[in-house]
Amino acid sequence: MSDLKNVSTTAPSEPSDDRTFVERFSQSDLLQLRSDLLQSGADSFQAAEIVANFLGGRGYGVSSEEARAAASRIEVQGCKAEHIQAELERVALAM
Repeated sequence: MSDLKNVSTTAPSEPSDDRTFVERFSQSDLLQLRSDLLQSGADSFQAAEIVANFLGGRGYGVSSEEARAAASRIEVQGCKAEHIQAELERVALAM
């Protein structure tokens, strides 16, 4: 009879959300994104497109609604790279 004491019966935990594996973007890329948003003078839909293009070029998707919300938070005065990263992690979907 085999010894089953050391056999794990639990399945490995699977991510519950695709957003948990968003890469760390470089600080210069994040600040460039913010600069692009601020300099574009874009409305909320155009700003959402800038965010969607940034993420899409890196293999991520984002809903239009989430991209608009992210763009408005990134454009806030004094927004730092770590805040932009957190915002992108919140909205990015792995493709």
